[in-house]
Amino acid sequence: MGGDRGVEVTVPAAARILARRNDLELVLVGDSERIEPLLSRIPAAKRNKLRVLHTDLEIADEDRPGTVLRSARESSMFLAADMVKSGDAQAMVSAGNSGALLMIGRHLLKTIPGIHKPAMVASIPGAAKHSFLLDVGANPECNAQHLFEFAVMGSVLAESLNRSPARVGLLNIGAEHYKGTEAVREAAEKLGKCPVIDYVGFVEANELYRGLAEVVVCDGFVGNVTIKASEGVANVIRNVIHHEAAPSLINRLSRVFSASIINTLTMRINPERFNGACLLGLQGNIVKSHGNASVLGFCHAILEAAGEIDHQVPRLIANKVETIMATA
Repeated sequence: MGGDRGVEVTVPAAARILARRNDLELVLVGDSERIEPLLSRIPAAKRNKLRVLHTDLEIADEDRPGTVLRSARESSMFLAADMVKSGDAQAMVSAGNSGALLMIGRHLLKTIPGIHKPAMVASIPGAAKHSFLLDVGANPECNAQHLFEFAVMGSVLAESLNRSPARVGLLNIGAEHYKGTEAVREAAEKLGKCPVIDYVGFVEANELYRGLAEVVVCDGFVGNVTIKASEGVANVIRNVIHHEAAPSLINRLSRVFSASIINTLTMRINPERFNGACLLGLQGNIVKSHGNASVLGFCHAILEAAGEIDHQVPRLIANKVETIMATA
């Protein structure tokens, strides 16, 4: 029910995913009177892969996160998270109130032993392959231990999805060892001493997309500003390509060649392809979609959740944390 357009995005996205994936079953949690009329888009053969759990209570963007545990236990967000807790679902996806989602997730699913705070992690495009940035909004203020734990969780996610060792860097204002906040410098020292983390040092913002590290760690304030600024730049570039660069290219080059370049570039920098921030550190899978995501963007968020299920990310994080604690 969350996001700027609610069921107008989430239901068509569910239909599109069911058409592509035979191995998924989806539960739409929300107001059935608004959901049911949109289900006609789903072929009858796929309807057995989808059900609706009705509630007419939803959490609004303006609702304060601190009140949801008292007043919103019958909301769509709370009921969906409770399905993950009970095992009725293996993951949930929401485009709703981020603070409320974090509050509900921590309350119902609890954090993995050894992890103090969950973190939101987002994919970012790179020259060769995408990397992961965390935290991107869950924790505006972090100490060195929190940043260290984010590095551990991010490395597990990257290694499970990329099937290769992950290099970890700390986002900082310079590469020199004396730069950055006290928390960042202390986190660098802890990471440098950790034998199971491939720490490569500080990464500056202008190097974020060069692929110097598969995982880049920062606090939630810096991460949220970074990811939103990057999305804004990507959208400006796409608009320039479509409205200004494309006509001049087509005049000079063959239509087929120029169209191929433009389509490839715009697809690679399209923020919608990287929608879906995993909430790492909980004993269950929760994915946060952008509130302004389109149907395509919400599809990617659903696929992100399916990937977490396939790779059993919470269990892998718990195992790595246990290993680190045993060697500390």
